[in-house]
Amino acid sequence: MATADALPRSDEFLGHPKGLYVCFFTEMWERFSFYGMKALLLLYLIKYHLFSDEHGYNLIGAYGGLVYAMPVIGGLIADRWLGMRKAVVFGGILLVLGHLGMAIEGHPASHVDGVIVRDAAALQVFYFSLALIIMGVGFLKPNISTIVGKLYGENDPRRDSGFSIFYAGINLGATVSGVLCGWLGETYGWGWGFGAAGIGMLAGLANFTLGRKHLRGHAEPREPARLRERMLGPLTREHLIYLGALGGVVVVWGLIQSHSIFLALVPGVFEPSPVLLAMHLVSVCLLGGILWFMFTRCTKIEREQMFMVLAFIGFCLVFFTLYEQTYGSWVLFSDRAMNHAALGIEWTASQLTSLGAFFILVLAPLFAWLWPRLEKAGRNPGSLVKSAWGLIFAGLSFLVLVWSARHPQTNGLTGIWWFVLAYFVLEVGEMLLSPIGLSVVTQLSVPRVVSLMMGGWFLGTSYSEVLAAQLGKLSAIEIPDGATLDVSAALIKYAELFLFSAWIGLGSGVIVLLLAPLLRRWMHGVK
Repeated sequence: MATADALPRSDEFLGHPKGLYVCFFTEMWERFSFYGMKALLLLYLIKYHLFSDEHGYNLIGAYGGLVYAMPVIGGLIADRWLGMRKAVVFGGILLVLGHLGMAIEGHPASHVDGVIVRDAAALQVFYFSLALIIMGVGFLKPNISTIVGKLYGENDPRRDSGFSIFYAGINLGATVSGVLCGWLGETYGWGWGFGAAGIGMLAGLANFTLGRKHLRGHAEPREPARLRERMLGPLTREHLIYLGALGGVVVVWGLIQSHSIFLALVPGVFEPSPVLLAMHLVSVCLLGGILWFMFTRCTKIEREQMFMVLAFIGFCLVFFTLYEQTYGSWVLFSDRAMNHAALGIEWTASQLTSLGAFFILVLAPLFAWLWPRLEKAGRNPGSLVKSAWGLIFAGLSFLVLVWSARHPQTNGLTGIWWFVLAYFVLEVGEMLLSPIGLSVVTQLSVPRVVSLMMGGWFLGTSYSEVLAAQLGKLSAIEIPDGATLDVSAALIKYAELFLFSAWIGLGSGVIVLLLAPLLRRWMHGVK
């Protein structure tokens, strides 16, 4: 079988392995479903089920934390037993079921004698659907990214460009889904938007299944015989993995409902939610396992490179703490305090979440073209400097929103074009940090634990989801039944949150720039 270093020309398309495009379209449809649902989620909770801002933020934080923590387990299972292809297919099936379940919306909540009455049965279906999605992402997300890395040989100069193309697939799906699912959900009913997301995931699963031959065996189990071993009567190891995952869905179903419960383990000091406590337990086990592996199974060079993987995970955590506010505080800011008319169209807040993905599509070809040219010219700034500037641009995007909130238009609302500019600046930062970081994880990680380290990357993102929700709560606004929003007071709260977020991005970026010369030594030639 040909290796990734020397693929036959027939197995390439436009200078890249055909397997890249299989992963591209699989991830495109998976992200279509994921972001189509996410664009509607907070608005659905607040407008349909009448959650308070605070409880809405708690739920999206719990959901986001779990959905990105689960890849740690999915990556480990794929590494040790299941293989990446089987993990992606199983995760895809769970995602299809979860997204279609979201289409069952039940009856809208209402105020009865000053008490909010909700459809309890519909909420249980909703929570169970979220649990299916969380588990499905856990099996699919780390493994599809890892497959992309395995398609390229070590130090292949096309790697960063390949990940940029792959990242464009993510954002093509997210662009279309936000506009389409947002329009369907807010025009015809929430179930229509969520249902369209489920159909998108079904298309992604079909694409991956039909295109498996182009993966050239890179995604198969390392020891297929171990999967076929009988472990419990007629049940094989593979059967038990699937049954265990379904049991995990039930556990997550319970956890996600505890989004606004906090455990006073150390009153006033450590009061985590059950979700956050579960994430801490996973993190301690993961970090302990990684450190044990680094100090007992790695050479000095491998150990230092693995330390740098952990550093890039830290950069990711800070960046996405800022970025994930686009599905939280940015959504409510645009829904409540912004003029929505542009280009002759009245845009909804959920549709505007597509701006980020749209700008990635615009920027991805530029960056895919730019990095190889800079490399040939000897002027490639390297992954550390790119990540530092990614954090700085994230901070600058929030300064744009601060300006817009402090300078409303004559009707008291902010202008939509400032919002568009903020998204553009943020996505320049994302292109500098996220695809480059994904590429570095696959390069610096010891090969036999690369899926696990990719899970660590997403665990960092899981904490950013929780932190983004906590930041969003700083701007939470409670509007009593029958009252109207005080827009000017709301703009003051949003401006304070955005300024605080800006300082986080700018300060972190400057620190990474200052440390870059020292940290670069531990990368041992990996740029």
